[in-house]
Amino acid sequence: MRAVVQRVSRAKVTISDRTNTDWISGEIGLGLLVLLGVGHEDTEADATYLAEKIAGLRIFEDHDGKMNRNVQDAGGSVLVVSQFTLYGDVRRGKRPSFDAAAPPEHARRLYEFFVQRIQVAGLRCETGRFQEMMQVELVNDGPVTILLDSGKAF
Repeated sequence: MRAVVQRVSRAKVTISDRTNTDWISGEIGLGLLVLLGVGHEDTEADATYLAEKIAGLRIFEDHDGKMNRNVQDAGGSVLVVSQFTLYGDVRRGKRPSFDAAAPPEHARRLYEFFVQRIQVAGLRCETGRFQEMMQVELVNDGPVTILLDSGKAF
């Protein structure tokens, strides 16, 4: 399981329905935007590991300006957006292969499990909408962006 975690001052996900009406699926102020990709071999253990790691990330500044506080300490929220393209592989060309991404049923189950783990950690969690075209807007604070992989590949 892979995640791109961005510390944000605000973020939102907008979805256009079939009538071209835009509606906001999830929106937060201060907090973390998590773009989450699920691989075909990922399990609930991977989701739990990443949720706990993200909830505990000390990337918010304390009163001395040092990154010592996690999102809960900072009074922030989490916005989780499913993004299978994190498993895009372009090592053999310019068109990405998504062979390593989980099939939709498996990915949805683990995405929802991940969101539950974030909520169990006591965090307010907003979401995008699984398998929808979404517009993600954010103001990256810092900028601070962290890459995580449950297999600890990076």
